[in-house]
Amino acid sequence: MRHTITRSFANFHRPQLATKLHPCSLRCYAVQTPGAPIASVFNNAQKITQRDRAATNAELSRSVDYLRDEIGSRLVTRLLDINRSYDRVLDYGANACNLARILTHPDPDPDSSKPVTEPLSSRIGTIVSADSSAAMLHRDEGAEFEQHIKVDRQVLEHPEAVPFEDNSFDLALSNLSLHWINDLPSVLTGINRVLKPDCALLAAMPGGDSLYELRGALQLADMERRGGIATHVSPLADVRDVGNLLNRAGFKLLTVDVDDIVVSYPDVMALMRDLQAMGESNASLRMETGPIQRDVLLALDSIYRELYGDEDGSIPATFRTIYMIGWKEGEGQAKPLERGSGDINMKDFLEGKK
Repeated sequence: MRHTITRSFANFHRPQLATKLHPCSLRCYAVQTPGAPIASVFNNAQKITQRDRAATNAELSRSVDYLRDEIGSRLVTRLLDINRSYDRVLDYGANACNLARILTHPDPDPDSSKPVTEPLSSRIGTIVSADSSAAMLHRDEGAEFEQHIKVDRQVLEHPEAVPFEDNSFDLALSNLSLHWINDLPSVLTGINRVLKPDCALLAAMPGGDSLYELRGALQLADMERRGGIATHVSPLADVRDVGNLLNRAGFKLLTVDVDDIVVSYPDVMALMRDLQAMGESNASLRMETGPIQRDVLLALDSIYRELYGDEDGSIPATFRTIYMIGWKEGEGQAKPLERGSGDINMKDFLEGKK
């Protein structure tokens, strides 16, 4: 039963995780050739339907917010490094206004040498929460957190539209939504357009190695029971491409880093049920219609446990997240030094010689 599911978060830095990967997880990813025409990968209508359906059971939907809330908390704490207030904030792909709720949490950084006790919402005037799923966007409308932050919900007519005025936002946020966009360069360019000069985009999106355990086990189960591989999991962007995308969209002073969260599940069906309840089921145009065959599911559970299972009988699922910060160019903005202009050897610095 659902209440017996144990979800434990463990954060691994990337170099440490490399020693934990199974050989089956070492794969290459296909990336778009620069200058090639944009190709549709995801079925937008199907994704909206999946998310609308997930929102209809509000109690179940809230119970699987654990991943989005955890990553959203890690994303917004990056605002503590930016000493600014924001009159108007855009939350692009807001889901159920998770970020708006997280911004109202007290003590956003109680453990630092200079603790912060005021919620981040005290620095925000209005947050415009935009999403293409009306049901998900209004799921928690009227909740208690809205007494502490002004939320303006706006339903997007198209999941890849940025229908706002130029230079109208002081900050843009996006949490686990950009990975369903076909034309990501255009959307990032649109977000850059609506930001005021010298204002930032902070975003988090799943990276290429997310759910590598599930992907690998599904491929092996398909090969064993069907003699071929079907598309069960939607493709994801690779971290190497994110900086290029931000740069093409006009962002400056880029920061991109990777974080892994490992969640423990009692079995593979619990993992797949949670993904469905999150509205994160496959929406690839090339996906196979209909449910996964029963014999493939039986093989999947056995293979998953054999390759990745923990000693306590649970199975891990790795969610790799790419965090990105980019600034819209503005007058007086700091500029990076020219390449080769530094006078410190980074090797010596990291080794403590300087």
